[in-house]
Amino acid sequence: MKWSEICIHTTNEAIEPISNILHETGASGVVIEDPLDLVTEKENLYGEIFELDENDYPKEGVYIKAYLPLNSFLGETVEEIKQAINNLITFDIDLGPNQVVLSEVNEEDWATAWKKYYKPVQITNKITITPTWEDYTPKSNKEIVIELDPGMAFGTGTHPTTVLSIQALEKYIKGNESVIDVGCGSGVLSIASALLGAREIYAYDLDEIAVKSTQLNAKVNKVNHMIKTRQNNLLSHVQMKADIIVSNILAEIIVRFIDDAYENLVEGGYFITSGIIQAKKQLVLDNLESQGFELVEINELEDWVSVVAKKK
Repeated sequence: MKWSEICIHTTNEAIEPISNILHETGASGVVIEDPLDLVTEKENLYGEIFELDENDYPKEGVYIKAYLPLNSFLGETVEEIKQAINNLITFDIDLGPNQVVLSEVNEEDWATAWKKYYKPVQITNKITITPTWEDYTPKSNKEIVIELDPGMAFGTGTHPTTVLSIQALEKYIKGNESVIDVGCGSGVLSIASALLGAREIYAYDLDEIAVKSTQLNAKVNKVNHMIKTRQNNLLSHVQMKADIIVSNILAEIIVRFIDDAYENLVEGGYFITSGIIQAKKQLVLDNLESQGFELVEINELEDWVSVVAKKK
């Protein structure tokens, strides 16, 4: 079978929304080529393995690549993708060059080639994330290993926004907490919460593919009995009291449900937010404080920001 590779030249800010657009239109195996990945020594990152060629990467911005079946509907699908990406401008998202290039690939070439982008990555003192097809031996009996299939939904665990989220979860989960994961994607934050000692996790995503991916990855990591997944629009119609709410999503989306997050937290509960670019940092901080949250800490990695807030 032949496939068409769609390559979008854009910005770091647009990675998450464009990746979601690609998955929603039936693409599989999304690949992100970020020149920052060519830097083998990164602050706050551990043991990442690189088998990358700098000639594959843009000088500025990022390439987002995905694979679509080469069939009679390809033209319509590509136009749908382009329109959805262009609509992101209404959310004040910088699309950069926003150039789209199509090329043809054979299935056997794609099926193995894209996996070179995913290797075991130690992202905190405790946690290592590895693709399901990689043989990985933990360095100690205290190491927590999360196995993910990154071909199912956006969220391989290696993006700075996810790293910041997991670092915060590792710090604030002490054991026996109730956690809500808003915009669960591949389920990596839900799985991390379970393995760090949370009692129960509620994972919500508007995308049905993400919900199924979270369920699959939860089973792979043997924590599916602890994670309750549901297709849901943010925290709409959710009424419970969680100890921690975590959300790795766009800043513009975070501010839409800050009031719901406040209502669904116990007193003293933590709201961990990530996926925030520097330009939107103040927007999130202002909205958190106006809702009544106490800002506990602000962490940064590369161009991304994570905020931990506490319900007074």
